[in-house]
Amino acid sequence: MSQESAQKLESKLTESINPATGEILGETPVHSVDELKQMIRKAREVQKEWRTYSVKQRAKFLWPTQKYLVGHAAEIAEIISRDNGKVRMDALVSDVINAIISTNYYCKHAHKFLKDKILRPGNISMVNKYSKIVRVPFGVVGIISPWNYPFAIPFHEIVMGLLAGNAIIFKTATETQMVGKAIKEAINRAYLPEGLFAYVNMPGRLAGDAFLENGIDKLFFTGSVPVGKYLMRKASETLTPVSLELGGNDPIIVCEDADPYRAASGTLWAGFTNAGQTCGGVERVYVHRTIYDEYMAILKEKIENLRVGYDTDFSVDMGAMTTTYQIEVVKAHVEDALKKGAKIFAQSHVPNDSNLHNFLPAMVLSDVNHDMLLMQEETFGPVVGVMKIENLDEGVRLANDSVMGLTASVWSRDSRKAERIARQIQTGTVMINDHLVSHGMAETPWGGFKQSGIGRTHGELGLHEMTEPQVIVHDRLFFAKKDLWWHPYSRLLYDRLLGALDLLYATSFSRRLKGLWKVIRLLPRLLEK
Repeated sequence: MSQESAQKLESKLTESINPATGEILGETPVHSVDELKQMIRKAREVQKEWRTYSVKQRAKFLWPTQKYLVGHAAEIAEIISRDNGKVRMDALVSDVINAIISTNYYCKHAHKFLKDKILRPGNISMVNKYSKIVRVPFGVVGIISPWNYPFAIPFHEIVMGLLAGNAIIFKTATETQMVGKAIKEAINRAYLPEGLFAYVNMPGRLAGDAFLENGIDKLFFTGSVPVGKYLMRKASETLTPVSLELGGNDPIIVCEDADPYRAASGTLWAGFTNAGQTCGGVERVYVHRTIYDEYMAILKEKIENLRVGYDTDFSVDMGAMTTTYQIEVVKAHVEDALKKGAKIFAQSHVPNDSNLHNFLPAMVLSDVNHDMLLMQEETFGPVVGVMKIENLDEGVRLANDSVMGLTASVWSRDSRKAERIARQIQTGTVMINDHLVSHGMAETPWGGFKQSGIGRTHGELGLHEMTEPQVIVHDRLFFAKKDLWWHPYSRLLYDRLLGALDLLYATSFSRRLKGLWKVIRLLPRLLEK
């Protein structure tokens, strides 16, 4: 980033606007690169002491945050709804409750996941050695979070990072600064050393470079595939480790023995919650021909009765899109599909109010195929495409026909069959008779295959991502003067080490016996000076 660009950041304000009404919610100062440098410098100093605390001690610092979230859940859900455009029910369930559950889980269990792991000797010849893996915090961790789930996604990572012994520099999306401030308020309720957690407001196009050029020890990014690829290239200049969650084009397979009502209801929720702006939400549906008509009839009825509008009295089911840019992406995907033969099978109504903005209907497209953008790229909006399949092998093949692989689901009354299918799908998570919910299960790792990203967050694997494994090896024979293979070398030493190989691995008893005698004669070398 040029000096001119850095200077332009100074003295600017980010204006937060309710995407549904146009209401100005507040303003947030934009931080300069120099201010970010100071945050990182301060965080690094404070982290030196923080890392010396046990995980249980760190959890005690963080428990007040969890209690604050419980006591202010409705207030936070309101902030998320107004800042992002989603309805309050979506904000409460997928953001606030998600964050509460995860904070509670990590504070209770992180010490077990991060404790030292003793390794058993791999061979009797090394029985005098014992080793352990210890988890070492990276230092200062940067988190760049998205606008679609602006509270839950970063909250998991912030809490895991702090419990693992890191300092955190957190940047929320420009579009959801009010939510970022709510996170800052919640974390500030913890008894953390000053400077261990910092909230920074910078434009997304500049933040990645600013983080990576100024000493971040690891970067967690959730966002688009192109930006993730850029950050990975940039991070390679300094070999800074990154964890990337880059979205998906997620499929579901509805088997012939599925419950059509549950499958259609699950499609409705996982495809249209948060107006479809969900990286792990349903976008592609493959339904067995024997159940297709029944499934589609149920889905049509549900879509046409889905209430879309501005959430004033909890009587709507789907809210506004967050950005006009994403609206244009959705429209382009729908237009492309219709030009290539798709049909609008069902759609909801939208509010007829000139004072409201950024609303799209929930739509189901039929007669789709994999030549369409809708089925090949991430639409990230309230549209799903449904294909009829002749058999489940075809469903698996189509489900895997994507450059992305975040989540998927299989719907069947036969759980064993469903799992056999699930194991063939190339995604980081596969759910059976449900979809998307694993993001709210704190114990389950979150992340994808292929271009959906690298690394994992959440659960034990997520905590491990916040640390580096260090191996410490001890020698039980502290009184020995040297190991058997140390200098000085000789032909005799060479022969007796070959004897050790015979003792351990020879197939004949006589060779093993001779090898034992050579090893016995070798042992005094341990005490020789």
